[in-house]
Amino acid sequence: MIPAARLSAAIEILADIGAARRPAADALRDWGRARRYAGSKDRAAIAAIVYDGLRRRASASWIMGADTPRAMALGALRLARGQSVDAIAALCTGEGHAPAPLTSEERARLESADLSGAPAHVAGDYPEWLAPHFARAFGDEAAAEGRALAARAPIDLRVNRLKGTRDKARAALAHLNPQNTPISPDGLRILVGEDGRAPALTAEPAFLKGLVELQDESSQLAALLAGAKPGEQALDLCAGGGGKTLALAAVMDNRGQLYATDADARRLAPIHERLTRAGVRNAQVRAPRGAQDVLADLEERCDLVLIDAPCTGVGAWRRNPDAKWRVRPGALEQRMADQDRVLARGARFVKSGGRLVYVTCSLLREENEDRVAAFLAAHDDFSALAMDDVAQQAGLSGITPASGRPGVTLRTSQTGGDGFYVCVMKRR
Repeated sequence: MIPAARLSAAIEILADIGAARRPAADALRDWGRARRYAGSKDRAAIAAIVYDGLRRRASASWIMGADTPRAMALGALRLARGQSVDAIAALCTGEGHAPAPLTSEERARLESADLSGAPAHVAGDYPEWLAPHFARAFGDEAAAEGRALAARAPIDLRVNRLKGTRDKARAALAHLNPQNTPISPDGLRILVGEDGRAPALTAEPAFLKGLVELQDESSQLAALLAGAKPGEQALDLCAGGGGKTLALAAVMDNRGQLYATDADARRLAPIHERLTRAGVRNAQVRAPRGAQDVLADLEERCDLVLIDAPCTGVGAWRRNPDAKWRVRPGALEQRMADQDRVLARGARFVKSGGRLVYVTCSLLREENEDRVAAFLAAHDDFSALAMDDVAQQAGLSGITPASGRPGVTLRTSQTGGDGFYVCVMKRR
């Protein structure tokens, strides 16, 4: 496919996403299945335009003066990729499968690409209903944080300490030019080009042998801040596919006992293969079984309970840009209720002197500090630890907690990783 045809396809897919309010991945998959002539490079290039359009939807629509799939795509080429007006016009000839030529108004708007005077939610590319929440979390830096969340995410890998060192992994992946992550001692980062085509990492021998796992640096930091130690009893209460379970097992050096569970047994399905590949021997998966309490024997026995709580996923917008336009205010309220329930449940399993670690991939204070404050108000036998001390004990630098607030927020604009929140609480 020629570049102009790829642009047309991206506009078509953006229209499908908007009309059906469906996930971008589903729309892209169905488009590709119906058009077998599109090769892998074509599909990757089309997906990159689609995701850039979704990342910059608000600002692209602002400069183009229209909230249409075409405006999103053309505006994103200008804002996200910095393409010249002439380069964009060359793609819009109206010939063959190319989009229709630029109108005089479109050309003028692309030439100015002016966001001055745009409200913060437009300049930062996040939904208007979230504006007061972003203002509360970031103040005058709300738009800047939104822009960081609208950028493309790199590919982050966690080196598995059970299988080797970061130097060994870098050597094995030298052809992909990985760089050390700035904070995590176990992280490697691979940048993705403008075409959006990522290397087939799951086919790399380093991955197949368990030397590396796909895991964002901030997620790695959350696991490290939990402070798991060899020989401890640890519970990953919302384990999902097992990313943090694997990270905890590596820090524990396969010593002690690590339990992994999740309210949804389907989410746990990938964990078994991942544990085997990583060489983890101290983990026990406890899948839910109807009304049976599969964790009853762990009550007040755990040194560490990690809660990777369900959340709005604001911090992961770089990887799921369509999600930010599908989330609604009711979802935030629901997640807050879920978070309160899972915190109360997790407290059951923490022994005296043990740690309860609350984690979200959100940046909203309503899901983070507010939930911790509500939990501590209802559980006077727990207290929040000073996160600068926690970070020092974990051997991490470059993490700066906000003064006077429990926990630490890992902001994308400051760390380069996904947005995360971590709070470590101790039971007296």
